[in-house]
Amino acid sequence: MSPALESVLAKAGLQVTPDEFLSLVADAAKRLAPPHPEPADYFPPDQRSALTDVGLDLSPRRPSDDQARARSVVAHAVLRDSALTVAEAARQLGVDTSRVRHRLGVGRLVGWKDRGSWRLPAWQFSGAGVLPGLEAVLAAVPTDQPPLAVAGFMTTDQEDLVVAGVPVSPRDWLLAGGEPSRVTALAAELGTPA
Repeated sequence: MSPALESVLAKAGLQVTPDEFLSLVADAAKRLAPPHPEPADYFPPDQRSALTDVGLDLSPRRPSDDQARARSVVAHAVLRDSALTVAEAARQLGVDTSRVRHRLGVGRLVGWKDRGSWRLPAWQFSGAGVLPGLEAVLAAVPTDQPPLAVAGFMTTDQEDLVVAGVPVSPRDWLLAGGEPSRVTALAAELGTPA
């Protein structure tokens, strides 16, 4: 296996071997989408016509589309690998595993089921606690947003959140003591066309 890949994984703090990482990437690629979907095939003729009439492009994927797909697959694999189990989250928070499951159930933590077990994305934790303002932010996120979209939002610099003259991610904004309402306003817009 490539020493370069081992180095990248180590620098990113991912505790997997290159083979395990590539297996995660392959698994994510299979689950995210078929390699060459025909978007028009997902709709009956009348719906296809209505969608193209309003300007939706239902043409087959182009080779240039593969780069975005590859980025999505890698992001999904990293999110999955860096996520904590319920037991790991409980240890980090200093609580019983039942408290973590309760917080998941009432929306005070975010996670997803993977092969029957909860996985909790690491971005929502800080030190021995959760991210400041997390509960308010999660309450504002539309319920139809998948964990990868929420993780992308929380870890991507936003031009509306500035610390020391530099745009920062919602996570970094909250860690710097920024007002949670600024993040909740942005989070409420997730999935809304710009």
